This record gives sequence, structure tokens and C-alpha cells, in this order.
Amino acid sequence: MNEMITIARAEYERLLEAAEDLADIAAYGRVKAALTEGKEELIPSELVDRMIDGESPLRVYREYRGLTQSALASASGVNRVQIADIEAGRKSGSIGTIRKLADALKLSIDDLV
Repeated sequence: MNEMITIARAEYERLLEAAEDLADIAAYGRVKAALTEGKEELIPSELVDRMIDGESPLRVYREYRGLTQSALASASGVNRVQIADIEAGRKSGSIGTIRKLADALKLSIDDLV
């Protein structure tokens, strides 16, 4: 049997808002736990905007990590000219090259393609 309760609209709206706040708090807790465990990295929206606008993800992440092309070349074992070509879109780089760059930047390959 269904029981009905009548409440004022203001009370109903307050309860809906409280439920939304609770859902937001739970989502925040899940993200915070993932970050604490090192499972997820958040990047500033400005970087996402640059990639959406067509800028090379390799360049965006390299600059975000504070590396020059030469420093990334040393860290990854990839020639600096090859890095410049990939960033400029003249070449795409082999899977092996992209893996080395991703490893040096502490990213997955998917982040760079």
C-alpha cells in the first residue's frame, strides 16, 4: 500500500537541493580519494582548452611539466628535433616514440594522441 505525504513546495525544493548537495559531496569524496591514491591527475582547464583548440598535447603537457624540448629529449631518449616535429604536427611519431615520451611525462599514450 502506498502512503502519501503532503509537504509545502518550499520544503520539497529544499529537500531536492539538499539531495543535490549530498551527491556533489559524494562525488568530491570519490575524486579526492582517487587523487590521494594516485589514480587520477587533474589538469587546469586552460590546458584542456589549448588541446581542444588544436594545440599539440605533447607541447601542452611538456610545458605543464616545466620541461624544455631538450630536457624532454634527455628524459625520454627521443631526439629533440623529433619532439619539435611531433609538436608542430609535421610527424606523428611511432608508437615506441610516443611511449617513451609518455613515460617521461608520466602520462598514458592516450594522453598524447
